Amino acid sequence: MNNAINHSILRPMLHPMRRASRLLGAVLLCASAMAQAQTDISVGDAWVRATVPQQKVTGAFMQLTAAQDARLIEVRSSIAGSAELHQMSMTDNVMKMRHIEGLDLPAGKAVGLTPGGYHVMLFDLKAPVMAGDKIALTLIVEGRDKERKAIEITAVARAINGAPAHKMP
Repeated sequence: MNNAINHSILRPMLHPMRRASRLLGAVLLCASAMAQAQTDISVGDAWVRATVPQQKVTGAFMQLTAAQDARLIEVRSSIAGSAELHQMSMTDNVMKMRHIEGLDLPAGKAVGLTPGGYHVMLFDLKAPVMAGDKIALTLIVEGRDKERKAIEITAVARAINGAPAHKMP
């Protein structure tokens, strides 16, 4: 009899608990899908060029690989007043740099943002960038479906010549 009473008391409490458990499972599944959607762009070797005193502009560089066709449309950083995507090219033995509205990221192909090619310009720097500094960047990427995703990365500042900062033993 006690056993039956306990079940009758517990039964109404189990129903909401099962519902909560299912709801939690659905939330975790959605969170996992959102995390997967935000990680469909891999970023490698992200770095920013260190500056000299009074320098107000620098460049950011990295390798981007998209799992699906996408387009890098914007970059933001709290260390700069503004950031722009740029392309450098050689025309009639003259190096030219120009602002671009976006950079296509074909599925499965690495796209390099490198000195002398596509890169990010950081303007109106709020402080000098020293070799070894960690710089937060936000990449805004647009998929074929026109959905935009923000990807937060950290780039390490390298010496002015682009060499990685050496750690002291």
